[in-house]
Amino acid sequence: MEDPAQDRHSRSIVEKHEELPPSPAQTEENDSESSEEVDIPLPPPTTIPTETLDVDKKTPDAHVPRDPRLIRLTGVHPFNVEAPLSALFNEGFLTSAELFYVRNHGAVPKVKDEEIPDWEFSVEGLVRKPLTLTLRQLIAEYEQITCPITLVCAGNRRKEQNQVRKSKGFSWGPAGVSTALFTGVAMSELIKRARPKKKARYVCMEGADKLPNGFYGTSVKLNWVMDPNKGMMLSYKMNGEMLRPDHGKPLRAVIPGQIGGRSVKWLKKLIVTAAPSDNWYHIYDNRVLPTMVSPDESANDPKWWMDDRYAIYDLSTNSAIAYPAHEEQACLVGGPEKYRAKGYAYGGGGRRVTRVELSLDKGRTWRLANIDYPEDRYRDAEQILYGGRLDMSWRESCFCWCQWSLDFRVSELADAKDIVVRAMDESMNIQPKEMYWSVLGMMNNPWFRVTISKEGDYLRFEHPTQPALMPGGWMERVKKAGGNLMNGQWGEKLAGEEVQTAFQEVAKEVPMTKPDLKHEITIDELRKHDNDTDPWFVVNNEVYSGTAFLKDHPGGAQSIVSAAGLDTTDEFMAIHSETAKAMMPTYHLGTLDSAAKIALSEPQSETASNEPRDTFLNPRSWTKAVLSSKKKISADTVIFTFTLEHKTQMLGLPVGQHLMIRLRDPVQREAIIRPYTPISEMNSKGRLDVLIKLYLEGDIGGKMSKAMNSLPVGHGVDFKGPIGKFTYLGKGLCSINGTEKKVKKFAMICGGSGITPIFQVFRAVMRDKDDPTTCTVLNGNRLFEDILCKEDLDALLTGNEDRGEVIHTLTKAPETWKGLRGRINGELVQKHCECHEETLVLVCGPEALEKSIHVALKEQGWSDDQILFF
Repeated sequence: MEDPAQDRHSRSIVEKHEELPPSPAQTEENDSESSEEVDIPLPPPTTIPTETLDVDKKTPDAHVPRDPRLIRLTGVHPFNVEAPLSALFNEGFLTSAELFYVRNHGAVPKVKDEEIPDWEFSVEGLVRKPLTLTLRQLIAEYEQITCPITLVCAGNRRKEQNQVRKSKGFSWGPAGVSTALFTGVAMSELIKRARPKKKARYVCMEGADKLPNGFYGTSVKLNWVMDPNKGMMLSYKMNGEMLRPDHGKPLRAVIPGQIGGRSVKWLKKLIVTAAPSDNWYHIYDNRVLPTMVSPDESANDPKWWMDDRYAIYDLSTNSAIAYPAHEEQACLVGGPEKYRAKGYAYGGGGRRVTRVELSLDKGRTWRLANIDYPEDRYRDAEQILYGGRLDMSWRESCFCWCQWSLDFRVSELADAKDIVVRAMDESMNIQPKEMYWSVLGMMNNPWFRVTISKEGDYLRFEHPTQPALMPGGWMERVKKAGGNLMNGQWGEKLAGEEVQTAFQEVAKEVPMTKPDLKHEITIDELRKHDNDTDPWFVVNNEVYSGTAFLKDHPGGAQSIVSAAGLDTTDEFMAIHSETAKAMMPTYHLGTLDSAAKIALSEPQSETASNEPRDTFLNPRSWTKAVLSSKKKISADTVIFTFTLEHKTQMLGLPVGQHLMIRLRDPVQREAIIRPYTPISEMNSKGRLDVLIKLYLEGDIGGKMSKAMNSLPVGHGVDFKGPIGKFTYLGKGLCSINGTEKKVKKFAMICGGSGITPIFQVFRAVMRDKDDPTTCTVLNGNRLFEDILCKEDLDALLTGNEDRGEVIHTLTKAPETWKGLRGRINGELVQKHCECHEETLVLVCGPEALEKSIHVALKEQGWSDDQILFF
């Protein structure tokens, strides 16, 4: 039966303007509705994004709200993304629209909700009865069906190919795959009504997304469209909702079992033809050229692209390991005895995956995994789902991915160097051990390999790559060490075995500059061209004009404008092919001068210094310290202690300043950077103590909290600093943005972990018996156990009662609490912090506290130069 809760959004989006007509499936009496319902997978909980992300606000996609968890693969624009693999897999068989992968070639067409019912598309070409229909007519005049379908980008897992040799495609990880329930009309029904002519052989599709080389289009064979087992359809709903903008709102083609590039979004035309599509994107995209064809040869000889034998249609059999996740750890002591490996697999052309095999000895022996086919549960259900008849009971085709799992003893994993997985479909198509490199980097499906390293009392797992520009993965590590990734042993030679070299990387260094150009460019000259009319950008300290690309760049003008005035080295080098690089000398303008290089980019040292230094922190580069201990001081608060480079090294953090900590997300490998104020003594040597309140609950937990909590002792962490506009110099003298200011009193207002920067200043004042400065601390918390540094604060007050006071207030105080109750408010501040020109207010806490206190202070006559927010 139709689920009204799941369908609520899909109806309301139209009902606000005009009700779409009921479909034949909705009005037709269905005997199965009274039968016993079958337990079928329904979509995961969904939260529809309502706000445009800041990164999209200056792009043509400013009208499209999106989920911030998605990993951008091609910079700001166009929008090409995949979800973090763990987040995707954890959603289960069906993928929410928020995490469903997106492949856009340009801007998303704007379609208002009230325009959806009247969206027009045509069926034309070699037909006797051309049609022009609205979406309203499509729903009213044709039977509606609903099917679970997995869509996969042809570039899925391309980052692995790009590690071997850069292809012309950007770096997809293994999450360019998603599954949803699509509702709509069988494409064959429209073609039947249009009555194809005798010579008709293909159905071409064209979307509404206008691109540099015309509208996006492609084609499939007519006999495939007419074969009900192929399941090709026009869809306007996804998981019971009307399509969202990135997924083709309001109408798209869905071509099961074939690469995602055939499922045209924002559909406007079906054109029946005698030959394959002549659309630019059909010819120059979604092809696997012979492996010996280089990027240069493919660019200079169009015949390679015109040969339809190299066009991709059916997906290749593929699989990947989701768990162990990248950088996941497994305990060898005191942990579970078994570990369950899990992942996905899919076939192509409707073929079922019949086996998934895993090996712990590089393929010498294999074990069969357990496979779950959630798709099969729909075959037993005969009902109306999301307004369409669940069209699965008769169908033998398999259009969806499956999930597999296999238990290993942890002791077995400890003795292994890696886990590899491969899948086979019912035609005995099996994943190859080696990849087939090609110019576009598509259809990459070799065995998926996760390495295992034994590090002390735990195992660490490493995936082949991380998507986009994210560093990490064993392929990157092996390549940096000089290994040949195509030597038949993943770049690693096994003891006692001869390595057979199957493929040596032949990519040459492509010159990107004019050899005789010696012009230096200043930072002021570069910044004058941070505009959308004559944009300049920087790659490897060389400056290029992007003006010539504004009209014809494949990603549209916005991708160039977004890079104006910026150093785009990482993005450019990761995304662009050798052919694109070879074009760059034409647009080369000169080289950044020394000052411009410093102004544009900071050095990014990743390791500790080679020479002993007196001071640990460096404001212009990252320096590494090693986690030596974790001390839990409350249910959600931990002191992390780090060992500096040597025992006598000073931290180098002035009182009142803070530092930055950088980690990599343990799953996504994205950089996480947050400011913290240590609680270390300023004169302590060789160590650094950081008090961190952990936010670990669910998906909304803090990224840094989760990353820090998962760090094993002995792990390195990057630090940079000092930073901050305030420094306490002592005896009432402060420096604010380089200007000295004398104060007689500090009014310190804080909440939660905001105590840490306040504590540093308070300690400095109280420790100096000759400092005449007085301090009042107002510290707000929820529970008594949430009060941080209380014992230290009490100790500092001993003997300093005439110079300092600390006032705690709790919003959920126990009955035995004798202190203040409630939140810090204007009344409390006014009572304890008299407005005086020689008083400086220091505030640090949650955003809500800072905003409310700022308003209260202004109302009480404090000026902004008397208030400092840490």
